[in-house]
Amino acid sequence: MSRTAGNRALHAAKSHTAHTWATDEDQRDKSVAPDSGAFALPSHVASSGTLDQLVDAARDYAKAATAENTNKAYTADWTHFARWCRRKGPDPLPPSPEVIGLYLTDLATPANGAPALSASTIDRRLSGLCWNYAQRGFTLDRKDRHIATVLAGIKRKHGRPPQQKEAILADDIRAMVATLPHDLRGLRDRAILLLGYAGGLRRSEIVGLDLGKDDTIDSRGWVDILGDGAVLTLHAKTGWRTVEIGRGSSDQTCPVHALEQWLHFARIDFGPLFVRTSRDGKRALDARLSDKHVARLIKQTVLDAGIRSDLPQKERLALFSGHSLRAGLASSADVEERYIQKQLGHASAEMTRRYQRRRDRFRVNLTKAAGL
Repeated sequence: MSRTAGNRALHAAKSHTAHTWATDEDQRDKSVAPDSGAFALPSHVASSGTLDQLVDAARDYAKAATAENTNKAYTADWTHFARWCRRKGPDPLPPSPEVIGLYLTDLATPANGAPALSASTIDRRLSGLCWNYAQRGFTLDRKDRHIATVLAGIKRKHGRPPQQKEAILADDIRAMVATLPHDLRGLRDRAILLLGYAGGLRRSEIVGLDLGKDDTIDSRGWVDILGDGAVLTLHAKTGWRTVEIGRGSSDQTCPVHALEQWLHFARIDFGPLFVRTSRDGKRALDARLSDKHVARLIKQTVLDAGIRSDLPQKERLALFSGHSLRAGLASSADVEERYIQKQLGHASAEMTRRYQRRRDRFRVNLTKAAGL
């Protein structure tokens, strides 16, 4: 056999192994979640350079079908379930509604002293298992009585209102940006906070922006800076959408001005909008920021600005997250609800109302308005 033929045979064998979900290690451990991009040629089709390229492209598209964080969560869900099965005895494959029902019960009322999971987290775990089984060629019926009735009982007995993060209001965001220094890193972080607040953006949307269209392959959108403001084109959960961010009333709090300052001093004219800086904070690097930086930035500036100082530090940190920026825009902007809904990219007004939470409750007193 020639070296070329041998390489092709080896590549085909590797591809076939990647395509087979239940490898020897998987059969032994059962904790290895399948790769959503594990595609290969059927065993009866001869490999070729062109087909191999298409296989690689199919893997990339399959990986992009779900968000990276979703893939990580689904992988963790399967790992936890597989370990539970090893401890308890049942086999995770093929899917058994009865076993899944017992697993959900143990998550809600664990016998080993572990903390019980919330009903919403258990529901999400179940979604992760359904996805993992689908990748292995199985179907898990959520409506099976052994699953549906147990889950309904968990929600009825242990269900609680969702714990929403606190909104960052207008005075808060002004106080937060005021704590930032005026070096290169401070200019970047100031632009991140103001742009995320004014645009009602998610963490991933902020750091996924490029300066121009098609600058990088991992881009989640781009920005066009105009005379009256900036137009963001975003690839979000619900598809492509545009977000208009007008200029503010002062340079100190204008998100567009802050962005222009960052781009000018960082000398960015191509590629990711928000990047890391050197250790001395004097140079902008090429690496795109992680969305975790946005969460850390929000928590740190909340502490530095003294927001909710009536609470212990641990509770203050737990109150705020990346979603606090989106909730802040929805709660602070005194405009018609439809404009907020469009800015946030919500499909329904009901979803937008979930983000509208003010600290000054009873702003509208329907009791008095009704004549009482």
